Amino acid sequence: MFFVDRREAGRRLAAKLTKYRGMDAIVLALPRGGVPVAFEVARTLELPLDIMLVRKLGVPGHEELAMGAIANGNVEVLNNDIVAELGIGRKVIEAVAKRERSELIRRNALYRAGCAAPVLAGRTVILVDDGIATGADMRAATQAVAAQNPARIVVAAPVASEDAVTALREIADEVVALKTPEPFVGVGLYYNDFSQTSDSEVVRLRVQADSLSN
Repeated sequence: MFFVDRREAGRRLAAKLTKYRGMDAIVLALPRGGVPVAFEVARTLELPLDIMLVRKLGVPGHEELAMGAIANGNVEVLNNDIVAELGIGRKVIEAVAKRERSELIRRNALYRAGCAAPVLAGRTVILVDDGIATGADMRAATQAVAAQNPARIVVAAPVASEDAVTALREIADEVVALKTPEPFVGVGLYYNDFSQTSDSEVVRLRVQADSLSN
């Protein structure tokens, strides 16, 4: 175990991102687990915090294994190796994606409460999650951000697999991971407290971050 909990991991991650303090930058968290981490990053760097809505496409019957991910803006990425190895057909992928799009809509309404998504054009965007395993979620998030013409995309997480870091470096300007253990077993194993982040905590931290930045 490398980290006490997500908040402690966020403070440690922020220490590696201090060059972005005071810049025209924004921290975008991948809900739900990425929000407590990103809150500490945004608070330390004195940057605004918002949400990047993305959903993993779990393999049916083995939902923790990502066969891909979707993000707002009709972005879809697939882990082609997993899809091919398990023989997953397009109809299965579409059925899972349809269900997860419904969850994106629900979370967008709950987390944003009618507020518009932030403008990312010309800004440095720091994408934060609590960990990166296959990297599907973060690749989808990065593609969604890239479509909005930011000045720079930074991917940051306390822990990540080496394969994911390598893949993300091809599409992001910078990737920051405090730990890249191999073999990579699962994000939760590197935290002492990896209890589920609730919707109410996401909303509370967003409101708290807004009050700190105003």
